[in-house]
Amino acid sequence: MTNPAFEHGMIIGKFYPPHAGHHFLVDSAASTCARVSVVVMASAVESIPLAARVGWLREAFADTHVDVVGIMDDLEIDYEDDGIWAGHVALMREALTTGRHAHVPVDAVFSSEPYGAELARRFDAAPVLLDPARAAVPISATKVRADPISHWGLIEPAVRAWLARRVVVVGAESTGTTTLSLGLAASLRARGDAHALTGWVPEYGRTLTVVKLAVARALAVREGRAEPSIFDLVWQDSDFLDVAERQSADEDHAARRGGPVLVCDTDALATTVWQERYRGAITAEVAAAATSMPPRALYILTGDEGVPFEDDGLRDGEHLRAWMTGRFREVLAAQGTPWIEVTGSREERLTRAVAAVDDLLARGWGLADPLG
Repeated sequence: MTNPAFEHGMIIGKFYPPHAGHHFLVDSAASTCARVSVVVMASAVESIPLAARVGWLREAFADTHVDVVGIMDDLEIDYEDDGIWAGHVALMREALTTGRHAHVPVDAVFSSEPYGAELARRFDAAPVLLDPARAAVPISATKVRADPISHWGLIEPAVRAWLARRVVVVGAESTGTTTLSLGLAASLRARGDAHALTGWVPEYGRTLTVVKLAVARALAVREGRAEPSIFDLVWQDSDFLDVAERQSADEDHAARRGGPVLVCDTDALATTVWQERYRGAITAEVAAAATSMPPRALYILTGDEGVPFEDDGLRDGEHLRAWMTGRFREVLAAQGTPWIEVTGSREERLTRAVAAVDDLLARGWGLADPLG
């Protein structure tokens, strides 16, 4: 940057959550300042962790001269009280000392809020008031919290991934999990708007099975042995860790690109059941992968009763379907996420699944109001 207007610009806010208006503010400061410090101030009553907000902004402004720091601020809000003002400013200064621009005094305060001028005065800095009427970017964090779906296009991919309601379809072999999850995703996409982005995450374990079988057959041909079938494959604990980690990575990638609901054909929790089925026990590593997943909004279990077993060459557990369905019931009942079991025809299962998703969307995100 040549001839910046200011040496060190500062922006403070809750960023609860960050949205396009915040990014407009930071981009504006970055275009006119040699250095920019963004101070994220969160309170204990809020639903989105401080670390998440700081992380999202650091990701968005990585490899720039924008530095993002965070601090907890549970002081009350009263713009008429000098002592309360002093308390908030002291916390801002404390946060700045942890950043990479700590050695440079703040000489400009960028804000879209009425308090911006007084904040700048307390830092002996120039007040830069940008778009107070929200005309350039018509959005606020209050609006996003109240209705994320209507404002989905104004939030960054990392924030979308956190907000996405993850709906996971699980079940035993050949019980229609893929059919149901695809149908649910398609039904949501047909609604348009933000739902048109609804993502679907396929089952990585099936992909790995295809690869393992192809490799085993290639080796058999090279060595002059009989071609193996699915029943000849040998599964190791490391395979299930690979499946759990890859499934979660694919899910996170899809959540960033998708809509308010992400439909997943299985997840790492389901992988623990498959590991138990093939290996007899769940390893600590796979269990850890399951417990470290982002929160699920809903599990949908596809029942096996009345569903014919279709042998597609990649299935080997017809005799274990009832056991697996029962085991899924036990595992789902033991965790805290809501879950339902669907039975009946394809149409009946899809209708029940759509209704369950509509119910969770109607309940909203339940993000707590900030202080003040």
